[in-house]
Formats: sequence, C-alpha cells, structure tokens
Amino acid sequence: MAGSLRHPHHHPDSAGPSGPDDLYASPPPWDIGRPQPAFLALAEAGAIQGRILDAGCGTGEHVLMCAGLGLDATGVDLASPALRNAEEKAREQGRTARFLHWDALKLADLRETFDTVLDCGLFHIFGGTDRATYVDNLRAVIRPGGRYLMLCFSDRQPGEWGRVHKLARDEIEASFTEGWRVDSIEPSTIDITTDPGGIRAWLVALTRV
Repeated sequence: MAGSLRHPHHHPDSAGPSGPDDLYASPPPWDIGRPQPAFLALAEAGAIQGRILDAGCGTGEHVLMCAGLGLDATGVDLASPALRNAEEKAREQGRTARFLHWDALKLADLRETFDTVLDCGLFHIFGGTDRATYVDNLRAVIRPGGRYLMLCFSDRQPGEWGRVHKLARDEIEASFTEGWRVDSIEPSTIDITTDPGGIRAWLVALTRV
C-alpha cells in the first residue's frame, strides 16, 4: 500500500518535510507482509492477467503475488527502503519481478503498456489536479481492454486520516469518465497491522476502453 494512514505517500512536488523514505523508517501499518485479501481473491479467480503494474507497490507483496502466478510484474514506488525490501523478498522467494523508483504521476514516461494495473492505497491520496493527472497517466499505460483494480478508503470509514481522501462511490465514478468503463465498485476492506477490523474500503474494477 502506498498511502500512509497518517502521512500519505507523497510525490516529489508535495513531499513536504517528510519524504517517502520516512514512511518506512519503521514498519507502516499497511505493510502486512502478505497480499491484501481482496487482491488475493481476484488473483485466485484469474482476474489479474497479462503484464502487471503495481502503482505504489511498497514492499512488493502484490508484485510478488503476480510473479508467483508466472505473470510479468512491475512495481513502482518512491520509497527507496520499500523497494529494497521488495527486491530482497524477490531474491528470497526466487521470483522474477521488476521494481522501479518512479513517480506514479509520471507513469506515461515509462513508455510502456500493461494489461492490469493494481493500486492499493494510492488513488485515495490524490485530490484535485493530482488526481486528474494520475488518471491521465493510468489511461496512458493501460492498453485498451486492460483493467485498473484499486482499493481505496471508503467514506464509510470513521475518523480523520491525515491527507487520505475518504471517497464516495460517485466521486470515484466521476474520476473515470472519458476512456473508462466502471465494471464494479464494491465494499471491501484494507487490512492493516494496527486494527484487526481493517479499514473500510472500496474495491474498484475499471476497464480502459
């Protein structure tokens, strides 16, 4: 997961006093040491296919999950300690995966296309022009017919969560209009280490048209 529950994952223009590396000075709550159950269920159902990009991959659990299925998997993040951890896990597990130090607001600069983009906890940190920029970059890297699978904070989650945007269903739909088909927006959970009940979330599936 790319977004901190208190200090969301930043891109360079909004890093402020704490940069992405600081989020991993100690294990963050979203780094649960395994894939999120919602994404694991999609993988087991065969819904994650082709070339995979994990936007805001953190320590790489979803990239490694995909690599374990024999898929061509790439993860991007701005937190160098998380990427080093991900690469170490890949070596230990004997899995082939690619991890890049890259800004998710500049995915188009990769000049690559993917069949599936995964996003656990990144979309919900963006608002305003950054959100629009991110969606534009997703459109650039997902091939027509490809899918964007995303877990984000739901507006049903109580409390304040720093710069994380708690999103309503219609807010998500409004972000993906031109060039997208909304396949499903379903209630889900993001597991964290600090609360056995996890975070109330939306599991979103969209197709690039």
